[in-house]
Amino acid sequence: MSSRKYAGLAMVIIICWNCSKKSSHGNSPPVAPNFYSTDIKLNGQTATASNYNINLVPVLKFSFSAALNKNTVGAAISFQDKAGTAIPYSTSYENNDKTVVIQPSSSLTYLTKYSVSVSNSLKSTEGGSLITGVDVSFITKIDSSRKFSLISDDALLTLVQQQTFKYFWDFGHPVSGMARERNTSGETVTTGGTGFGIMAIPVAISRNFITRSEGLARLQKIVSFLKNTALNFHGAFSHWMNGSTGAVVPFAANDDGADLVETSYLVMGLLTARQFFNGADVSETTLRNDINSLWNAVEWDWFRQNGKNVLYWNWSPNFGWAVNVPIQGWNETLITYVLAASSATHAISRTVYDSGFARSGAMRNGSSYYGYILPLGEAYGGPLFFEHYSFLGINPNALTDAYANYQSQTVNHTKINYEYCKANPKQYFGYSDSCWGLTASDIENGYTASSPTNDVSVIAPTAAISSMPYTPTESMKALKFFYYVLGDKLWGEYGFKDAFSLQNLWFANSYLAIDEGPIIGMIENYRTGLLWNLFTSCPEVKVGLVSLGFAAPYL
Repeated sequence: MSSRKYAGLAMVIIICWNCSKKSSHGNSPPVAPNFYSTDIKLNGQTATASNYNINLVPVLKFSFSAALNKNTVGAAISFQDKAGTAIPYSTSYENNDKTVVIQPSSSLTYLTKYSVSVSNSLKSTEGGSLITGVDVSFITKIDSSRKFSLISDDALLTLVQQQTFKYFWDFGHPVSGMARERNTSGETVTTGGTGFGIMAIPVAISRNFITRSEGLARLQKIVSFLKNTALNFHGAFSHWMNGSTGAVVPFAANDDGADLVETSYLVMGLLTARQFFNGADVSETTLRNDINSLWNAVEWDWFRQNGKNVLYWNWSPNFGWAVNVPIQGWNETLITYVLAASSATHAISRTVYDSGFARSGAMRNGSSYYGYILPLGEAYGGPLFFEHYSFLGINPNALTDAYANYQSQTVNHTKINYEYCKANPKQYFGYSDSCWGLTASDIENGYTASSPTNDVSVIAPTAAISSMPYTPTESMKALKFFYYVLGDKLWGEYGFKDAFSLQNLWFANSYLAIDEGPIIGMIENYRTGLLWNLFTSCPEVKVGLVSLGFAAPYL
């Protein structure tokens, strides 16, 4: 019995071995080897992670280590634009069917991002699978055609000023007349941006965009709101406020009170308007008196924080000096010290300027960048608004003090920014001698102060255009590029939109008061010097500048 048992078990083992041996010797087809991508070429060049300035009918060649099953190509390859719209394409083959050639069936669109992907559903003629899917993306070239009719340079400057002025005029808050922070701000108005908008009113009157009586009425509305409705703290106003009620709109944590720098931009605008509306009639006389009331109420010296030799940016009725940021140079805040020194009621001494703003000389630079010596500030100068905000009113030409020649400062800082963009060390798509200008602006999903040391590929039109007095040739070239070449994407209801990145194919939909205002004012200073002449005609400003050690032909 036991011998039969073992004999049967042996027979089962033999049968199983024979079955196994039979199945491994060719009754099942062999497994086809998988294959892989060997090369991707775009217009004859090896494709990279970033492919820019591509023509509208590009040729893409995807090469693999095995011949392709053509029946699987159509389903495996996807050609689409950034929005996901499928792009029709044709295919052909090279290299014994190891290379598939892809070409769009019709011309693509200028300045658009496209991607072509090959999934691992692609099969070889032997039935193998693509080990890993591959893809390539590219951006087509800029359409260099003119988007608008060619006009004279003078007419173009006027057009830019007039269109930009609409931001402050048509979009001004209906109750307060003040400038909204940005085109999506609703009730929120901005103190500094309003100051820039006020400076635009004399420009608009002199250019016949509005009448003198219309400009006067708008100034009366703004000044009345500031005098009778808006909250102030020791004479200084908040960065943001509600345009109907005057209540503070907090700018940041602990920042729900006075903003001395924003107030200085407002006062610069008010004093410029005071000098412009110089009529002897009751309306203009009353306006000047009301402006003087606001001007004399600012307690500049109180912002020394108990007598320190520096001014402080913020004070809050709820948090006191919690923000605790000293106002120090070199940056956009020169005007704050000039006005503080110019005050007839709450003036500061030169010691506060020397120790506070100038940091006892530590704001000096003196290094050379791209062949230009930078008198003041950080490496490469920082964002260009440093040379715009204060100099909307202060004329830097032939202006000097113990620390700098301000004509050299403004011109050289701008030329360094221009040369950096032209050199384009980060190789961003679109940067050139026609497309330049780094300053504070919106960026995609945020805001930053762009500069050569903080370059995120975003160009802001205000940077080059507001530098017109310093680099007229370079700025005009940029303005023409922004208007004629990129105008279909950049030009809108209130002039140039805030910023753009050709590298990332991003164009802002926003307009910001603090970027719009300098465009109008600095173009006018380039053309006629109007705002420089008005502001520096203020007797108090002359006294203030001299007291700080400044010298200029107009003092």
